[in-house]
Amino acid sequence: MPQVVPPNGHPAELYLQPGRFVDSNHPAVQAFARAHADASMKPRDIAVKLYYAVRDGFRYDPYHFDMSQAGLKASQVVEQGRGFCVPKATLLAAAARVFGVPARLGFADVRNHLTSPRLREMMNTDVFAFHGYAELMIDGRWVKATPAFNLSLCEKAGVKPLEFDGSSDSIFHEFDRQGRRHMEYIRDRGTYADVPREEMLQAFEHLYPNYRDWMQNTGTADFEGEVRPRRAD
Repeated sequence: MPQVVPPNGHPAELYLQPGRFVDSNHPAVQAFARAHADASMKPRDIAVKLYYAVRDGFRYDPYHFDMSQAGLKASQVVEQGRGFCVPKATLLAAAARVFGVPARLGFADVRNHLTSPRLREMMNTDVFAFHGYAELMIDGRWVKATPAFNLSLCEKAGVKPLEFDGSSDSIFHEFDRQGRRHMEYIRDRGTYADVPREEMLQAFEHLYPNYRDWMQNTGTADFEGEVRPRRAD
């Protein structure tokens, strides 16, 4: 059987094998994947099923900003029931690999209005560096999928939830329900087979000097409970 080579020239095996963070061999990840999809399905159907299972099955929680090696693992999201954008994307990629669907991680800096007063004060900016999403290879091409923001959070924030059909890219909430710009793409950080933790840590040290204190101050905070729809401009 000829080797499958994705569009960027890397062998598909690179995006199929378990990683340090994309731990598709972890029993919790495998159980999660098999609870929501089946190997008999087409790759597109697998991708869609897993996308919604990750998007809505785990709360988006930027207060749970755990950058430890354990905290960034896909299996940790399953065990914790929550995560910020990077580990949620990691879980989607890991679950896809369980079924032999090549998956990798993509990152970008975005200007995001889906935030809370507390988070904005902590960050001192509305720029989110290394916003994470997954890329799944479906029918010979990479398709982007961002499972970060769960449906209940979007409804509370007055934001259209990101849908995914397995064919079109699903990346950023560009506008809210009132048609105002909600998320703006600023900088592409590239794609990786696994989480580029060291690069992220270096960027955060520069952009968010106090990020190491976030969890100490927000361990019991409820992000979804604090979010409100944007005020009219």
